[in-house]
Amino acid sequence: MLSKVVIANRGEIALRILRACRELGVKTVAVHSEADRDLKHVRLADEAVCIGPAPSDQSYLNVPALISAAEVTNAVGIHPGYGFLSENADFAERVEDSGFVFIGPKAESIRIMGDKVAAIKAMKEAGVPCVPGSDGPLGDNTETNQKIARDIGYPIIIKASGGGGGRGMRVVHSEGSLLNSIALTKTEAGSFFGNDVVYMEKYLETPRHIEIQILSDGQGNAIHLGERDCSMQRRNQKVVEEAPAPGITPKQRKKIGQRCVDACVKMNYRGAGTFEFLFQNGEFYFIEMNTRVQVEHPVTEMITGVDIIKEQLYIASGEKLRYKQSDIEIRGHAIECRINAEDAKTFMPSPGKIERYHPPGGPGIRVDTHIYGGYTVPPHYDSMIGKLIAYGNDRNIAIARMLGALDEINIKGIKTNIDLHKDILSDSAFQAGGTNIHYLEKKLGI
Repeated sequence: MLSKVVIANRGEIALRILRACRELGVKTVAVHSEADRDLKHVRLADEAVCIGPAPSDQSYLNVPALISAAEVTNAVGIHPGYGFLSENADFAERVEDSGFVFIGPKAESIRIMGDKVAAIKAMKEAGVPCVPGSDGPLGDNTETNQKIARDIGYPIIIKASGGGGGRGMRVVHSEGSLLNSIALTKTEAGSFFGNDVVYMEKYLETPRHIEIQILSDGQGNAIHLGERDCSMQRRNQKVVEEAPAPGITPKQRKKIGQRCVDACVKMNYRGAGTFEFLFQNGEFYFIEMNTRVQVEHPVTEMITGVDIIKEQLYIASGEKLRYKQSDIEIRGHAIECRINAEDAKTFMPSPGKIERYHPPGGPGIRVDTHIYGGYTVPPHYDSMIGKLIAYGNDRNIAIARMLGALDEINIKGIKTNIDLHKDILSDSAFQAGGTNIHYLEKKLGI
């Protein structure tokens, strides 16, 4: 096992990683910006190193500072968490070249999966079903692009190859707006991602967002941990996640899960990862792979009993996968609500001092958060301040427990989106299960 790990992140995921390290007897180094001196994991870590001012590009995205922190503390590995540099192939390469262990996939895997065109090509070669599309980047030939769109059938969607976070996508309903949409998406992609390559896919109008969690040791062994439903979204950002996905049969889970496992073995993937799919009319269509731990990993942990962060650490230490597929059993149901420091109606961020905080409790309730009474939420980072997870023997119990927990949690001094979650969990369509990715936006009128 790695003797000492730098936690190259902040907030709840940094605290989650610290707790996993503690269970395994791994020493921890908390790196932090000047604005994050009072984070809970910074106080609890064995060592702490300030790596720069509040802005992310001067701290959590500052690669030389992160490498230096590992050097001066004699750390062995670096865990990137999610966000920031977690899917940056150059960072992973720099970590390994500097003599440290990157607790994640090899740079080559991150690079391939970070390029959507390359990722789709790799998945097709591995037998993973993909959305009908251009099978590669779009060129500058007007007639060729129009023919590709006609062959796919409108509506289609133009996507940036290097895109993510809901940016670099544009839906096209008719040929009259195709060329202008391609040009606009290319410009946006070049501006946001430094890569103006775009491709075309069939736009599925009422899909669900289903993802498969995998673990792979890079030594020929891989398993899947079932699926999650992340369809409750606002502007392509997940709001509520659950596992297992309502309506997905054991036969469907086994079939798509095995294809993801086979793909991991084929590309010699190392670590945790998530295959994301659109699901419509009983069919799965691959859209991307996240080469890191997901925000919503707790719901999978709750229904399988597998600690995904600890398995990342074991794999990074060079151990073979500790589970076989036959060891994995899906039990019960889990739901996660992302708690954000923002207005529940306008979604405007609400940084500031938390005057009072009382967490919920009771059977099946888990809270992953870094906040505490007296903590000040800074304005410099993502607004998520925690995750509330409810588990039950079945979905109805999980929903009931979540509604109780949402009533019980008490955060004063800042605005939160707790009321939005109460509305979602009380919604008859959500309670029935199987809503599509557009449902929440239509419900909210946006």
